[in-house]
Amino acid sequence: MQRWNPCEKVLTVHNVGNLVLKWSYTTGNSSVQSSPAVANGVVYIGSYDGSVYALNASTGAKLWSYSTSNLVYSSPAVANGVVYVGSYDGSVYALNASTGAKLWSYSTGNAVYSSPAVANGVVYFGQYDGTVYALNASTGAKLWSYTTGRYVFSSPAVANGVMYVGSSVHNLLALNASTGALLWSYVTGAEVLSSPAVANGVVYVGSDDGNVYALNARTGAKLWSYTTGSYIDSSPAVANGVVYVGSSDHNVYALNARTGAKLWSYFTGDDVTVSSPAVANGVVYVGSDDHNVYALNARTGAKLWSYATDDFVYSSPAVANGVVYVGSDDGNVYAFALK
Repeated sequence: MQRWNPCEKVLTVHNVGNLVLKWSYTTGNSSVQSSPAVANGVVYIGSYDGSVYALNASTGAKLWSYSTSNLVYSSPAVANGVVYVGSYDGSVYALNASTGAKLWSYSTGNAVYSSPAVANGVVYFGQYDGTVYALNASTGAKLWSYTTGRYVFSSPAVANGVMYVGSSVHNLLALNASTGALLWSYVTGAEVLSSPAVANGVVYVGSDDGNVYALNARTGAKLWSYTTGSYIDSSPAVANGVVYVGSSDHNVYALNARTGAKLWSYFTGDDVTVSSPAVANGVVYVGSDDHNVYALNARTGAKLWSYATDDFVYSSPAVANGVVYVGSDDGNVYAFALK
């Protein structure tokens, strides 16, 4: 859950300015806020039209779609040939990644906004009534659940036998990944809708109190915090000792992962509401409410490239094999590649 792709070698700070539109795919609704997952030459993404799509990563051709009973904000997770995704219809679905056939679904009884995390044969996610679930990834059987007391929009991160997730009761929780037992809780000054990132024994997360927090992953002790000018629902990306995160004060920030010192900030034309940065080969990719997708120099924050869509970009970019994939509130999924 570091949102860092160390395998990307095609796009660099020197050529990313030459990105052009490779293809776009229009879904059946005016909003794609789900973030793409790319696996084995296929892009998986949800839409507010209630469907999950599988698109050919090279051409954008639809391979299959699966319709749920309500909008799909949740971002898919792909593991062992299965796509896991939540829906506002209250269910989490497991779909065959090749065909889209439903393998199982689990009904929670309330909207699932959170995106699943899959680790060690278990699917973890939160839902609107404040319950966090762990399900058997093969069967969908419930292994445990934990009630936070209020809705969970944050998506879990799992590391070293611990599941970390934000809650709207103003805290970040650390739960035993096997049993669901509470290990620790850190209270912030407002809701935690941001999804945590775990790297080198530290948990990084944003809060609606406007702060980015760095916490000891084992104890929950605060190591540092950095105050931006507005709430942070964007989720941090961690790469090469730097934390990258967006804020609703219109900025993207780069912070020293060890100290929290600001290295740089880049001002976009509007809030960076929920789009979360992706980092690959020295470049930071992120969307903004100003309708643009940006590529920034990870070391300096200088803008290297941008593309204007027709609406907000809440979706978080994914970078794979020299292509940048992202959704937009204009209803499209976009793919950008070099000329």
